[in-house]
Amino acid sequence: MAQTTEAPDIATQLPQTTEPRNPGMALDMDRVMRATANRSAIERRAATLPGRRSVKKDHQAAWLARAVSCIDLTTLAGDDTPGRVARLCAKAKQPVRADLLEALGLEGLTVGAVCVYHDMIEPSVAALEGTGIPVAAVSTGFPAGLSPFPLRLAEIGESVKAGAREIDIVISRRLVLTGDWEGLYDEMRAFREACGEAHVKAILATGELGTLQNVARASMVCMMAGADFIKTSTGKEGVNATLPVSLVMMRAIREYHEETGHRVGYKPAGGISKAKDSLNYLALVKEELGDRWLRPDLFRFGASSLLGDIERQLEHHVTGAYSASWRHAIG
Repeated sequence: MAQTTEAPDIATQLPQTTEPRNPGMALDMDRVMRATANRSAIERRAATLPGRRSVKKDHQAAWLARAVSCIDLTTLAGDDTPGRVARLCAKAKQPVRADLLEALGLEGLTVGAVCVYHDMIEPSVAALEGTGIPVAAVSTGFPAGLSPFPLRLAEIGESVKAGAREIDIVISRRLVLTGDWEGLYDEMRAFREACGEAHVKAILATGELGTLQNVARASMVCMMAGADFIKTSTGKEGVNATLPVSLVMMRAIREYHEETGHRVGYKPAGGISKAKDSLNYLALVKEELGDRWLRPDLFRFGASSLLGDIERQLEHHVTGAYSASWRHAIG
């Protein structure tokens, strides 16, 4: 029988960063090699989630509003322009129509961040000035991560200098595929140091790591090296965020917190475009990590079209009618 998930408190937008940063730790190879993943059990557990968790009416509206607050509103297109980014930032500041927010009794709702390529950082920072919404930049040769290492470090530095408060880096997948965990740790540690005060999200590109065991071990190594977030995908791989991968990564986060006391954030990205999908991910976070992770400083969706569908569902909650998707343009 489906269980109704209690609605979160979403009356106001919380500060973006309230959790102390993960300082990392020395590489513990014994701990890394103990990380395993039972694929059949993980897939079975993930498959039961949609049927076990049900949110309806006011509860659903509250959960969808929470999802909005955790979105990294993203544009990573080759034809991005300052004008397009300005429109995206306007949507980030007012993600849901004012009349719908008033009907829902909400105020101060914004997305978690705006995520762009390096060249669009300065227009984004200017458009978001005074809002407290951080700009995140993809970096380190995104999405493949195959540019020369000194250039990847320099790219981080330039993005921080331009005003990015969060850096989404891509790891070298070959280090995982060849079992070079020391190399991955050293790479991630260098990226963390290059970020300075900017928070760093480690993109694992899980669809290219081969096995769930590799996902578990890569997650643990990146956290040991000081990642503030671990993220599933660039959104450019053939397979991006999935519930089984998310379960593996969340359990790694939980184990790391139990062992060190440090909380690391989680970001599923790529392919999450429907409001009902966001509810499944939020329910999984609640079950595996607890309510503290249901905040934008510890959980983000990497998404572009998700917000439009959520706004459409919120309008249905308020009016009882579904509107056309084109009425909820992102930018």
